[in-house]
Amino acid sequence: MRLVLFEPDIPQNTGTLLRLAACWNLAVDVILPCGFVFDDRRMKRAGMDYLAEVELHRHASWTAYQAWRAENPLLAGRLLLLSTKAASPYHDFAYRSDDSVMVGRESSGVPDSVHAAADHRLVIPLRPGMRSLNVAIAAAIVTAEALRQTGFSDLS
Repeated sequence: MRLVLFEPDIPQNTGTLLRLAACWNLAVDVILPCGFVFDDRRMKRAGMDYLAEVELHRHASWTAYQAWRAENPLLAGRLLLLSTKAASPYHDFAYRSDDSVMVGRESSGVPDSVHAAADHRLVIPLRPGMRSLNVAIAAAIVTAEALRQTGFSDLS
């Protein structure tokens, strides 16, 4: 299973997601540009001492990521976008161990073209009037359900 970060804005969220990935053995794809300088030194200084435990791939752009997916369909699997604009609740979805769970940019989500390119779009239900969850929390909720469904196979 993979976690995909689309042009992240906030280094602390990225650090949290990388730590989650290390603990749950998720590969991570970061689609650049970021809203901050993304390098190993800064991630380590932000407390991301788990960085060496993460299979991390940086992609220069959405186009580069799409090309990588096309060349690596067995690694990339289905692209599942977490979105407040989606209609399908995350808990009603049947996950596979090769899925890639994508979160959007904290400030603006993803462009319509990225939304349309996702194989599935999933939403975390919230009470009326609430906009959204933090991307790191959202990713943790959905990947926990995905790993529960697939048996936490990569953790044993």
